[in-house]
Amino acid sequence: MRVLLLILLWAVLAVAWVRSRFEHDLAQAASLAAEGSEVLDTACGPIEVQVAGEGLPLLVVHGSGGGHDQGMAWARPLTRQGVRVVSVSRFGYLRTPRPADASPEAQADAHVCLMDALGIERAAILGMSAGAPSVLQTAIRHPQRVSALVLVVPIAYRPATVPGSAPPVSDDKDRWLLRLLGSDFLFWSAQKLARDALIRHLLATPPEHLRSASAGEQARVDELIRRILPVSARAAGLVDDTRLGKRLGPFPLDRVSAPTLLISARDDGFGTYAAAEYTASRIRDARFLGFDAGGHLLVGHDEAVQSALLELLARAAADAYASQNLYPEFP
Repeated sequence: MRVLLLILLWAVLAVAWVRSRFEHDLAQAASLAAEGSEVLDTACGPIEVQVAGEGLPLLVVHGSGGGHDQGMAWARPLTRQGVRVVSVSRFGYLRTPRPADASPEAQADAHVCLMDALGIERAAILGMSAGAPSVLQTAIRHPQRVSALVLVVPIAYRPATVPGSAPPVSDDKDRWLLRLLGSDFLFWSAQKLARDALIRHLLATPPEHLRSASAGEQARVDELIRRILPVSARAAGLVDDTRLGKRLGPFPLDRVSAPTLLISARDDGFGTYAAAEYTASRIRDARFLGFDAGGHLLVGHDEAVQSALLELLARAAADAYASQNLYPEFP
């Protein structure tokens, strides 16, 4: 009997400790997610945004599981290179509510509404992963507002005649991932107990890449994973992104006129390499930067990606300065 009581006591203490750690980490994550942002009233409704830096405006549109915080964590180094980073929370993420129409077209119009609210006439615009469809639609629907277009590991249309670069994600796996992302506790537990599986399946990146990556790259990925909490505040957007990836159709890419850069890795588990390469082939003068390895997180290529992005922004700034004198020369 005494042994049984001791086991029960240890079990109660363990549960209490786990609950305490979870509640502490969740509260910390919620505080971090709200840090530095504000909600602006726009003609398209309230939109959460975080702005940093001075210079050429770059609208950063996050991927699945993100928000303004994910976009800013990725783009903040650019603020030291003469870039004004405007990082938005898309529909259904954090403090940007999900409207009845949450299509990429409606989200594209909302990006322009945000630019209007901030007094930005033209901006370079960058979409990561599931943020790519709305960014593409912005360049298509509002070409006069887009000075440059960047798509990083984009979720994009690929016709059946173009071979894929990864097997499609099954409906069963999608349901499993949505269950994981529908619970703060399940996601927190996976961070602690199944980190490699989380990186491989949720972030579509071979975890072995991280084990051989630099300390800086490992810290970058750790920060990204940490910022997915609280997933409950991102659930509506995550559901939309999952549905969109299954039914995404072709866009009129011949209407994209801005200088364009697409970036992906061949071993991205979400198969963005083939879709990005195809999209680049359909946009006039677009550049495709492809890596053989790196996964969806482009592990090991952060410096090359930032360099290619800055090169494109410099070109956009020079074009604007020469034609309309809108911006000073880009450093």
